Amino acid sequence: MSLPYGVDVTIPSVARMYDSLLGGRDNYPADRAACEELLKHVPSMRELALNNREFLRRVVHVLAAERGIQQFIDHGSGLPTQDNVHEIAQRVHPSSRVVYIDSDPIVRTIGGVLLASNENTAVLQADMRETDEIFSSEPVHRLIDLNEPVAALFVSVLHCIPDRDRPAELVARVAKRLPAGSVMVVCQLVSDSAEVREAVSRFMDEQTQGHWGRVREKKDVADFCAPLDVIEPGLVEVSTWRPGRNDVPAQRSWEWEEYGGVGFVRR
Repeated sequence: MSLPYGVDVTIPSVARMYDSLLGGRDNYPADRAACEELLKHVPSMRELALNNREFLRRVVHVLAAERGIQQFIDHGSGLPTQDNVHEIAQRVHPSSRVVYIDSDPIVRTIGGVLLASNENTAVLQADMRETDEIFSSEPVHRLIDLNEPVAALFVSVLHCIPDRDRPAELVARVAKRLPAGSVMVVCQLVSDSAEVREAVSRFMDEQTQGHWGRVREKKDVADFCAPLDVIEPGLVEVSTWRPGRNDVPAQRSWEWEEYGGVGFVRR
């Protein structure tokens, strides 16, 4: 598969680094080298990524099977990997509809090929901060009925948004667009250690040439969830959100964690 025009794979991409940590194949030497260097700062990164993926799977299944949600907008979806949102949701409700959103053109290229035969899914190349552009796009108009509940996902992506772009306001803008009965899933990387927050944020900002926000604190995630009525078990380290028997092992160390939860949009 040829690369999209203008893509420089010598610059690590967060989406491709995540793919590498999950054992995927759609990444390049620069992405893998960045992951190896990141693991020196936070040795638990690989387990954290695997646990985060398990959290996404559990959340989507719960929303589809227990809450009856059949529409999903996945902000910052990353590269397609095994058991994607649409596969989980469509096992419960075959007519479930999913729009994946990512700014990485490689995500758009690979996702478009893999999902070409699934008429209820689409990949939109867009900046997840551009709420108006997303909700006025052809894929959202075609697949998402804003008269019915929607699940908007921000899973492990808000740490890619710098404070100047006001991630809390982004969540609030999307919440206002969603109809009654809709839910949002919000989580991001947090650490109690100022040293870890500063070191990892600096490293990722340098590696991705500015395509990064920062590792935050738990109180920041609580602020992001202000428009939501968070459901049990509340805001937690994600491996403890309704864990399954066969989930991957817990992190070996706790320099940082993925923290968040699920909530109904408050009206």
